[in-house]
Amino acid sequence: MYATRADMVHAFGEKECVSLTDRKYTGDIDDEVISGALTRASAEIDSYLVGRYPVPWPDTPGVLVGRCCDMARYFLCGASVQSTEQIRARYEDAVRYLEQVAAGKVSLGKMPDGQVVQQTSSGARFQSSGRAFDRDATGGGAF
Repeated sequence: MYATRADMVHAFGEKECVSLTDRKYTGDIDDEVISGALTRASAEIDSYLVGRYPVPWPDTPGVLVGRCCDMARYFLCGASVQSTEQIRARYEDAVRYLEQVAAGKVSLGKMPDGQVVQQTSSGARFQSSGRAFDRDATGGGAF
């Protein structure tokens, strides 16, 4: 899994995690329910990454932790838990991000073997051939 129960509590707080998972009204986070949502979110993330990276990742890139939590939160909403516009929007943002990763437009910042992607020194360079319209070319005045 790309995120844990602790990641969910850190992201959304204990109270919200209880309200999302406590189907038996015990007042505690239901580890089985939260684990199921995180597993489902991780599987969906894998479905986007599998074409570009070997999955599952042995060392989870930090950016995937938050996306996994957002997706799991969305999956926890249902019949007894009301989904909000913010929950839906964060899920959709996570999916759009994963689509960009799958298309190669966004990098996860590291390679599957744990090496950090290094910026190359070759970049765009701009060079001018000089001014086309200077005082000498225009006779010292305007056009």
